[in-house]
Amino acid sequence: MIGETDISGLTGDALVRVLSALSNPQRLRILAALASGSVHVSQLAREIELGRPLVHMHLQRLEAAGLVTGRLEVSADGKARRFYDVTPFAIQLTPDSIVVAAETLGADAGPEASTTDKEKP
Repeated sequence: MIGETDISGLTGDALVRVLSALSNPQRLRILAALASGSVHVSQLAREIELGRPLVHMHLQRLEAAGLVTGRLEVSADGKARRFYDVTPFAIQLTPDSIVVAAETLGADAGPEASTTDKEKP
């Protein structure tokens, strides 16, 4: 998902991933913190008062859903830091868009397809 993402055009499995990613309060806090601009993982962990490993796990879920993008930057002193940005997206769910998405459930053959009920935070 590159550029602005219209959630209503996603397959059923992708829509489930997006909604699952958004259903966690910590991930909502992360998106809110990233809305003001690019932040590296350590700074983000301090801002939202969560441990780095937990923030990293949440960022992976958000990135897999296409809601954030990450990039690696190397500072002048040679330290590598991972920065994240919010991917612009729009969500407009209607009964019709849910019907269309439901018809494509199971269409994504990847390992994450339809497994959100088994996933941890």
